[in-house]
Amino acid sequence: MELQFKQSKAVAVTSLSFLAGDVNNFVVGSEEGSVYTACRHGSKAGISDIFEGHYGPATGIDTHSAAGPIDFSYLFLTSSFDWTIKLWSHKNPRPLYSFEDNADYVYDVQWSPIHPALFAAVDGTGRLDLWNLNNDTEVPTTSTSAESMTSLNRLRWTHSGHQIAAGDDEGHLFIYDVGEQLAVPRADEWSRFQNTIQEIQANASSNIGEIGSPKMSPSKLPFS
Repeated sequence: MELQFKQSKAVAVTSLSFLAGDVNNFVVGSEEGSVYTACRHGSKAGISDIFEGHYGPATGIDTHSAAGPIDFSYLFLTSSFDWTIKLWSHKNPRPLYSFEDNADYVYDVQWSPIHPALFAAVDGTGRLDLWNLNNDTEVPTTSTSAESMTSLNRLRWTHSGHQIAAGDDEGHLFIYDVGEQLAVPRADEWSRFQNTIQEIQANASSNIGEIGSPKMSPSKLPFS
Protein backbone atom coordinates (compact mmCIF):
# COMPACT_ATOMS: atom_id res chain seq x y z
CA MET A 1 0.00 0.00 0.00
CA GLU A 2 1.36 3.40 -0.97
CA LEU A 3 0.68 5.99 1.72
CA GLN A 4 0.07 9.52 0.47
CA PHE A 5 -1.52 12.46 2.30
CA LYS A 6 -4.04 14.21 0.06
CA GLN A 7 -2.24 15.38 -3.09
CA SER A 8 1.21 15.71 -1.54
CA LYS A 9 4.18 13.42 -2.02
CA ALA A 10 4.26 9.87 -0.68
CA VAL A 11 4.85 9.53 3.06
CA ALA A 12 8.23 8.02 4.00
CA VAL A 13 7.14 5.75 6.86
CA THR A 14 9.62 5.19 9.70
CA SER A 15 7.36 3.51 12.30
CA LEU A 16 3.93 1.89 12.47
CA SER A 17 1.47 0.62 15.08
CA PHE A 18 -1.99 -0.92 14.73
CA LEU A 19 -4.72 0.03 17.17
CA ALA A 20 -5.27 -2.61 19.86
CA GLY A 21 -7.33 -5.51 18.53
CA ASP A 22 -7.70 -3.83 15.13
CA VAL A 23 -6.23 -5.17 11.87
CA ASN A 24 -7.48 -2.28 9.72
CA ASN A 25 -6.67 1.01 11.46
CA PHE A 26 -3.14 2.09 12.29
CA VAL A 27 -0.87 5.08 12.94
CA VAL A 28 2.47 5.78 11.28
CA GLY A 29 5.42 8.03 11.99
CA SER A 30 7.29 9.62 9.11
CA GLU A 31 10.73 10.78 8.07
CA GLU A 32 9.70 14.44 8.21
CA GLY A 33 8.35 14.04 11.77
CA SER A 34 4.62 14.13 11.04
CA VAL A 35 2.33 11.37 12.31
CA TYR A 36 -0.64 10.01 10.38
CA THR A 37 -3.69 7.82 10.98
CA ALA A 38 -4.52 5.39 8.20
CA CYS A 39 -6.54 2.29 7.33
CA ARG A 40 -5.94 -0.69 5.06
CA HIS A 41 -9.44 -1.22 3.66
CA GLY A 42 -12.68 0.67 3.03
CA SER A 43 -13.80 3.63 0.96
CA LYS A 44 -11.06 5.81 2.45
CA ALA A 45 -8.15 3.36 2.50
CA GLY A 46 -4.80 5.02 3.09
CA ILE A 47 -3.96 8.09 5.15
CA SER A 48 -6.79 10.05 6.74
CA ASP A 49 -5.42 12.55 9.30
CA ILE A 50 -2.13 14.29 10.04
CA PHE A 51 -0.63 15.07 13.46
CA GLU A 52 2.25 17.52 13.71
CA GLY A 53 4.60 18.19 16.61
CA HIS A 54 8.02 16.58 16.06
CA TYR A 55 11.02 18.38 14.55
CA GLY A 56 12.81 15.24 13.38
CA PRO A 57 11.99 11.74 12.10
CA ALA A 58 9.49 9.80 14.21
CA THR A 59 11.57 6.77 15.17
CA GLY A 60 8.97 4.86 17.19
CA ILE A 61 5.20 4.81 17.61
CA ASP A 62 2.90 2.73 19.81
CA THR A 63 -0.84 2.73 20.49
CA HIS A 64 -2.19 2.09 23.99
CA SER A 65 -3.08 -1.58 24.43
CA ALA A 66 -3.46 -2.38 28.16
CA ALA A 67 -6.94 -3.83 28.69
CA GLY A 68 -8.91 -2.65 31.71
CA PRO A 69 -12.13 -1.04 32.97
CA ILE A 70 -11.41 2.23 31.09
CA ASP A 71 -10.60 2.40 27.38
CA PHE A 72 -7.42 4.34 26.52
CA SER A 73 -7.03 2.99 22.99
CA TYR A 74 -7.31 6.55 21.63
CA LEU A 75 -3.86 7.36 23.08
CA PHE A 76 -0.52 6.76 21.39
CA LEU A 77 3.14 7.62 21.93
CA THR A 78 5.90 8.64 19.53
CA SER A 79 9.68 9.00 19.85
CA SER A 80 11.94 11.10 17.67
CA PHE A 81 15.38 12.32 16.66
CA ASP A 82 14.34 15.65 18.23
CA TRP A 83 15.14 14.10 21.67
CA THR A 84 11.48 13.99 22.74
CA ILE A 85 8.67 11.54 23.36
CA LYS A 86 5.17 12.81 22.69
CA LEU A 87 1.77 11.70 23.94
CA TRP A 88 -1.12 12.01 21.48
CA SER A 89 -4.85 11.47 21.24
CA HIS A 90 -6.59 10.45 18.03
CA LYS A 91 -9.02 13.27 18.84
CA ASN A 92 -6.40 16.06 18.80
CA PRO A 93 -4.02 17.00 15.93
CA ARG A 94 -1.44 18.42 18.36
CA PRO A 95 0.48 16.49 21.02
CA LEU A 96 -1.09 16.40 24.47
CA TYR A 97 2.30 16.33 26.16
CA SER A 98 6.02 16.38 25.35
CA PHE A 99 8.45 14.38 27.51
CA GLU A 100 11.83 16.11 27.33
CA ASP A 101 14.17 14.33 29.75
CA ASN A 102 16.47 12.81 27.10
CA ALA A 103 19.73 14.31 25.80
CA ASP A 104 20.03 12.27 22.60
CA TYR A 105 17.93 10.68 19.88
CA VAL A 106 15.01 8.71 21.34
CA TYR A 107 14.85 5.61 19.18
CA ASP A 108 11.83 3.69 20.43
CA VAL A 109 8.89 3.83 22.82
CA GLN A 110 6.27 1.29 23.88
CA TRP A 111 3.38 1.09 26.35
CA SER A 112 3.30 -1.66 28.94
CA PRO A 113 0.86 -4.37 27.80
CA ILE A 114 -0.66 -4.65 31.30
CA HIS A 115 -0.22 -1.30 33.11
CA PRO A 116 -2.26 1.64 31.74
CA ALA A 117 0.13 4.42 32.81
CA LEU A 118 3.48 2.72 32.21
CA PHE A 119 5.71 2.97 29.14
CA ALA A 120 9.35 2.37 28.24
CA ALA A 121 11.74 4.25 25.96
CA VAL A 122 15.35 3.86 24.77
CA ASP A 123 17.80 6.46 23.49
CA GLY A 124 21.17 7.07 21.88
CA THR A 125 23.06 7.23 25.18
CA GLY A 126 22.11 3.60 25.90
CA ARG A 127 19.48 4.55 28.46
CA LEU A 128 16.29 2.58 29.07
CA ASP A 129 13.65 4.62 30.89
CA LEU A 130 10.39 3.54 32.49
CA TRP A 131 7.72 6.19 32.97
CA ASN A 132 4.72 5.72 35.26
CA LEU A 133 2.58 8.73 34.40
CA ASN A 134 0.46 8.26 37.51
CA ASN A 135 3.57 9.12 39.55
CA ASP A 136 5.34 11.76 37.46
CA THR A 137 5.19 13.23 33.97
CA GLU A 138 8.46 15.20 34.02
CA VAL A 139 11.11 12.58 34.83
CA PRO A 140 11.22 8.79 34.41
CA THR A 141 10.22 6.63 37.34
CA THR A 142 13.41 4.62 36.90
CA SER A 143 16.27 4.33 34.40
CA THR A 144 19.11 1.97 33.59
CA SER A 145 21.88 1.94 30.98
CA ALA A 146 23.08 -0.77 28.62
CA GLU A 147 26.13 -2.66 29.86
CA SER A 148 27.77 -2.16 26.47
CA MET A 149 27.42 1.64 26.78
CA THR A 150 26.15 1.68 23.20
CA SER A 151 23.04 3.23 21.70
CA LEU A 152 19.81 1.34 22.42
CA ASN A 153 17.62 1.58 19.34
CA ARG A 154 14.75 -0.88 19.80
CA LEU A 155 12.65 -2.30 22.64
CA ARG A 156 9.77 -4.72 23.16
CA TRP A 157 7.80 -5.75 26.22
CA THR A 158 6.99 -9.41 26.77
CA HIS A 159 3.26 -10.21 26.80
CA SER A 160 3.43 -10.70 30.59
CA GLY A 161 4.60 -7.12 31.09
CA HIS A 162 7.40 -8.27 33.40
CA GLN A 163 10.36 -8.17 31.00
CA ILE A 164 11.73 -5.83 28.34
CA ALA A 165 14.02 -6.81 25.48
CA ALA A 166 16.23 -4.01 24.15
CA GLY A 167 18.65 -4.07 21.23
CA ASP A 168 21.67 -1.86 20.57
CA ASP A 169 23.42 -0.59 17.44
CA GLU A 170 26.05 -3.35 17.62
CA GLY A 171 23.56 -6.21 17.48
CA HIS A 172 23.45 -7.03 21.19
CA LEU A 173 20.17 -7.95 22.88
CA PHE A 174 19.53 -7.22 26.54
CA ILE A 175 16.72 -8.68 28.65
CA TYR A 176 15.58 -6.65 31.65
CA ASP A 177 13.32 -7.85 34.45
CA VAL A 178 10.90 -5.18 35.63
CA GLY A 179 10.19 -5.21 39.36
CA GLU A 180 6.69 -6.38 40.29
CA GLN A 181 5.89 -3.17 42.19
CA LEU A 182 6.40 -1.25 38.96
CA ALA A 183 5.15 -3.76 36.40
CA VAL A 184 1.89 -4.86 38.01
CA PRO A 185 -0.88 -2.23 38.15
CA ARG A 186 -2.92 -1.69 41.29
CA ALA A 187 -6.70 -1.78 41.02
CA ASP A 188 -6.97 2.02 40.98
CA GLU A 189 -4.37 2.65 38.24
CA TRP A 190 -7.00 3.04 35.50
CA SER A 191 -9.03 5.67 37.36
CA ARG A 192 -5.83 7.47 38.38
CA PHE A 193 -4.62 7.44 34.79
CA GLN A 194 -7.95 8.84 33.63
CA ASN A 195 -7.43 11.75 36.04
CA THR A 196 -3.84 12.17 34.83
CA ILE A 197 -4.97 12.36 31.20
CA GLN A 198 -7.71 14.85 32.09
CA GLU A 199 -5.10 17.08 33.77
CA ILE A 200 -2.78 16.80 30.77
CA GLN A 201 -5.61 17.62 28.35
CA ALA A 202 -6.68 20.63 30.41
CA ASN A 203 -3.12 21.96 30.45
CA ALA A 204 -2.65 21.26 26.74
CA SER A 205 -5.76 23.33 25.99
CA SER A 206 -4.65 26.27 28.12
CA ASN A 207 -0.94 26.27 27.18
CA ILE A 208 -0.73 26.44 23.40
CA GLY A 209 2.89 25.94 22.38
CA GLU A 210 3.94 25.05 25.93
CA ILE A 211 2.37 21.74 26.72
CA GLY A 212 2.89 20.74 30.33
CA SER A 213 1.40 19.10 33.37
CA PRO A 214 1.65 19.74 37.10
CA LYS A 215 4.57 17.78 38.50
CA MET A 216 3.76 14.98 40.90
CA SER A 217 6.10 13.25 43.33
CA PRO A 218 8.10 10.57 41.51
CA SER A 219 8.30 7.05 42.84
CA LYS A 220 11.74 5.50 42.34
CA LEU A 221 11.14 1.80 41.77
CA PRO A 222 14.28 0.05 40.45
CA PHE A 223 14.53 -2.77 37.96
CA SER A 224 14.76 -6.10 39.74
